[in-house]
Order: sequence, then structure tokens, then C-alpha cells
Amino acid sequence: MKIKYPILFSFRRCPYAMRARMAIKLCNLKCEIREINLKSKHELFLKLSPKGTVPILLLQNGTVIDESLEIIEWAISLQDPLNLMPKHQNIYQDDITLIKKIDNEFKFHLDRYKYSSRYKDASANEHKLKARDILVDLNSILGNKKWLRGDKPTLSDISILPFVRQYRIADIEWFDEKLDLPNIKNWVHNFINSSMFINIMTKNKTWETNDPITYV
Repeated sequence: MKIKYPILFSFRRCPYAMRARMAIKLCNLKCEIREINLKSKHELFLKLSPKGTVPILLLQNGTVIDESLEIIEWAISLQDPLNLMPKHQNIYQDDITLIKKIDNEFKFHLDRYKYSSRYKDASANEHKLKARDILVDLNSILGNKKWLRGDKPTLSDISILPFVRQYRIADIEWFDEKLDLPNIKNWVHNFINSSMFINIMTKNKTWETNDPITYV
């Protein structure tokens, strides 16, 4: 299959897909986007990604990248006009450690908080509070800064914020009015009101074969 531009298979509300779309957009790369219905997955999508998860990126040479962080690294490796990648190796390693903690520990509790009925004996409140405990460290890192590393978003922000946004969505009133982590709240609100978030949340119809091309 010959393609002119890379193709990103995405699902609008998936936090992994969100961070991939942000990286592509912020790096000014042109990619076709195909919105996938996760309840009725397209045959081509499943052929490219047998595990059936988004996002996946199909490159012009046929390479398939099926991990969101690898898609981010691919985008940044081509061009990084906003300096998303930290300049210093020690900061990069700190960011990767932080991202992995969110991807693993925080996501574990987030899922059992948001979807407790799907997990046997899961206490939504217990996992809500355990996820909150992880955010305490982020609250300290943020301090009075707008973003984790200063006055502009970087790798860690775009990788982590989609998951903290989900945490807020689980109980918006509690998060906005009762969560005692003011830096986290400011950070999330900066994010959801930012152009980098708004620009990647365009609603696209579910992709079908022979549909017109839509770009990220």
C-alpha cells in the first residue's frame, strides 16, 4: 500500500492517542488521521495492529509504530520546533521515570477509580485516593510553574496530562472544588484550555475505506 504521508490510527478520547496527536501537531508534521471505532475495528487496522489498540502509526516504508511514546519520539526526532525534548540527559531520564509511573501506577488506579464495576472487589474511592497520592509528587514538581518544566509544555506534559485529565473527568466537581492540590488543578485547566489540546480534539467520523483524507 503506497501512502504519501504517515497514517495515524486514532480514537479521539483515548489518552494514548491524544499524546501522539499532540506530538505530531506540535512538531508540525503532516499525517493522515483515521478515527477508529474500538467496538467495531476496521479490518486494515487489525491487520496492522493485531492487539487492536490505538494509536498506531503507519509510515511510508511500511513500518508500524504501535506505542504512543515511540510515536512521540518519532515525531520529535524529525523536528522539534518547540523543544519538547529536554536538552539535558538527566532531565530526560527524570521525565521518562515520571511518565512510566503515570503509565503504570497511576493508570492502574485511574482505571479502577473510573471503571470500578469492571474490576472485582475494586473500591472506587480507595483507588481515587491512591491515584491522588501519586499526584502529590507532581504537585510539588509543578510548584508555581505553568508547566512541569517551566513556561511551556514539554515531553512530560504532553505525555502525562491526558491521563490526569481523565482523573478530573471521573468527578469534575470534586476535582475542581475539593482536590487540595492547587498546582495540579491549574496545570490541568491550563491544558484543557490550551490550543494544543483544543486543536487535537476535532471530531472526525469513524474512518471507512475510500473516505476522503483527513489530516491531524
